[in-house]
Amino acid sequence: MSDTQAFSPDGRPRARALGIEPGGRPGPWNAITDVPGVEVGYRTLISGDGPLRRGQGPVRTGVTAILPRGRAGVGRPCAAGRYVLNGNGEMTGTAWIDEVGELTMPITISNTHAIGPCHSGTIEWINRTHPEWARQWLLPVCAETWDGYLNDINGGHVTPEIVIEALDAAESGPLQEGSVGGGTGMNCYAFKGGSGTASRLVDFGAETYTVGVFLQANFGSRQELTIAGRRIGDRIGTGNPQETTAWGTAPDSSPAAPGGAGSVIVIVATDAPLHALQCTAMARRVPFGLARTGTTGSLFSGDLFLAFSTADDRPSETGFPVGDPSADEMITTTRLPWNRMDRFYAAVVDAVEEAVLNALIVNSDMTGRDGHFSPALPHDQLKTLLTEAH
Repeated sequence: MSDTQAFSPDGRPRARALGIEPGGRPGPWNAITDVPGVEVGYRTLISGDGPLRRGQGPVRTGVTAILPRGRAGVGRPCAAGRYVLNGNGEMTGTAWIDEVGELTMPITISNTHAIGPCHSGTIEWINRTHPEWARQWLLPVCAETWDGYLNDINGGHVTPEIVIEALDAAESGPLQEGSVGGGTGMNCYAFKGGSGTASRLVDFGAETYTVGVFLQANFGSRQELTIAGRRIGDRIGTGNPQETTAWGTAPDSSPAAPGGAGSVIVIVATDAPLHALQCTAMARRVPFGLARTGTTGSLFSGDLFLAFSTADDRPSETGFPVGDPSADEMITTTRLPWNRMDRFYAAVVDAVEEAVLNALIVNSDMTGRDGHFSPALPHDQLKTLLTEAH
């Protein structure tokens, strides 16, 4: 086990450092960036304390940017497909993905009321960095989960300029997790949640492919939390005088969200050669990984998943026709056979499970607006409970 598989870049333990090792073989960084070419950038916004004053804070939010082919590959298509487990959420650009089975744009993830700035910020960034693409229509993928329990979500703190900074920051390498980027103000199983990632290596003949997952975890009720097959959520105390609601601990009489409320956005990347229907099939396996951590899929949770393959790197075939209109050519692609997909499905499930655990474990307590408190999952209690299980 490498240090980057078990510890975050700032040295905090991930799930593997606590002895929790879901199935499969992780990549070198155990992150979505193990898929060659994928780059991820964050912009984290934390400021202010005390009572909520709209437009002033407290601020607990941010933006995550994912470039499927890196900065240089914007506009070059990836085969893509998506799946919705529960539709109480938003992910833009998916109607076009459904139509042509391709993803050509960056992906941004933030809070529910920042979809607009993410969309316009991405378009402005493409105008600056790839003006040739800005001459055609742009349908970026912008996804969200709700951070209003901790954050001044109506304060407009995520701006197009903040989104541009996240896109500019995108790079390969090991990733920070927990309360960073779009995951900054999120909660998961009534503990502090946020950004999590993991990867799996899959052998196919003489080749080894990578399946990487990135997710923004903001879902689940405390009593559902299950780790390493053991339901432990209702056995963990927070050390706070008040027990947690679905979102965290509220010291006032603010209405609590229903148990299990929240959302989860999951992005699956692979360099295995897949076509769009196979990407959709990969996205449909995400719920199995989430279920291993206990969730039953609340009506109040927007659970939206997108999978893409970087294998077939070629010019887009969906833009305005260019060149000689008589120069018609066929498109030839290579893909995995359907009857060899099971090992890739398993990789998705294993990586999703571990990514949720990393989002919970690589984290710290957070107090947000109006004193709302979200406790980190306590490592000492977790290790004790898992030891008792054996």
